[in-house]
Amino acid sequence: MSGRVTARRRMLRLGPAGEVRRQDTLAVEEPLEVRVDGQSLTVTMRTPGNDIDLVHGLLLSENMIGSAEDVVSARYCAGTDEQGRNTYNVLDVRLRVPAVVRTRHVLTTGACGLCGKTALDEVRAAGRFPQPDPGPSVDASALARMPLTLREHQSVFDATGGLHAAGLFTPDGRVLAVREDIGRHNAVDKVVGWALRENRVPAGELVLIVSGRASFELAQKAVMAGIPVLGAVSAPSSLAVDLAVETGLTLVAFLRGKTMNVYSGAHRVRTAEARTAEAEDRSA
Repeated sequence: MSGRVTARRRMLRLGPAGEVRRQDTLAVEEPLEVRVDGQSLTVTMRTPGNDIDLVHGLLLSENMIGSAEDVVSARYCAGTDEQGRNTYNVLDVRLRVPAVVRTRHVLTTGACGLCGKTALDEVRAAGRFPQPDPGPSVDASALARMPLTLREHQSVFDATGGLHAAGLFTPDGRVLAVREDIGRHNAVDKVVGWALRENRVPAGELVLIVSGRASFELAQKAVMAGIPVLGAVSAPSSLAVDLAVETGLTLVAFLRGKTMNVYSGAHRVRTAEARTAEAEDRSA
């Protein structure tokens, strides 16, 4: 599968030095059809690799499973290219308890065309894992370092410049898993699926960091996995903030350098001022 993460294509580069024709390295984008008990659930465009984790994370976010034990098997089906080779683009999952499979317009895309309150109510009603109260305490300085650590683990981004990333961290900043994908939602599904298969869901002591913006969909995936802290390098959406406030998720965005915006759950972010006050209390 690793050979299919990147592909080479010819291109014409224009610049001050003139015209240069050469090969460029691009991120691969291919469809993955997900079937549950033989019935088609969805087709998602993704970067091949870690597909088993992706499907576990997807099914958790769709509230179709709650643990790795709910999945009996996940295997690639026969899907062939022009030369008759398996494309590994069809994956069938067998569940321990058969599920009613609907074409995917469940939680993740259920907000499309609906009001914000309906979307929030759907996630709140479906959530299996309430947010821990108070949950982990994360130093702001550790949070600030996490995007840098995430970036250091983006090997395919280094080659292509075209992939999103998601990572799971301990509160002190130790990285546990990083996944890259052409789709930001797929990258999150991959790390959540990893956590599920490692029996770390509900992930009440972990921090999820994403390389782009914090959309409603990504906040929803964090909530469904019981993750208490979501950090994003870019901006949040209004509905993501609303969901975070409603569910108790700590949402931090614009994580750049030493600055960040905390939109909800600020009690889990430990500032330098708080550490100074604690030190003064101990010495008093």
